[in-house]
Amino acid sequence: MKVSLKRVEKDYHFEAKGASGIPLNIDTTLDGPSKGASPMELILMGIASCNAIDVVNILKKQKQEISSYKIEVEGDRKDLGTAKPFKSAHLKIYIEGNIEEKKALRAVKLSFEKYCSVSLTLGNQVEITHSVFVNGEEV
Repeated sequence: MKVSLKRVEKDYHFEAKGASGIPLNIDTTLDGPSKGASPMELILMGIASCNAIDVVNILKKQKQEISSYKIEVEGDRKDLGTAKPFKSAHLKIYIEGNIEEKKALRAVKLSFEKYCSVSLTLGNQVEITHSVFVNGEEV
């Protein structure tokens, strides 16, 4: 896997591209309004999107009908002076459709324990927890 990053128009605004060639803007608010996601936001987005792809894939194979899938992620950071890495992240996963609750819970568990490369990369450094809601009810 390979990505590229180049500086765009101002000090902290960058454009990244992966194999797809689709640009992603990365920025910070150090010198004004941001024109992209921060690196730390990208980590949370990576956890969420990795989980979503896994869970949708698992549920599709089980013939579950997903009409909507949404995740909200909140990360809690620790202060190490100049760096502020994540110590934990909590995902609220909202799945709508003709979904069996047990299958949804199992799919989420499998994602975090076996399939999600992002959460497995973070390993024991970041505690990742989740809540699952199926058709508006927490399961």
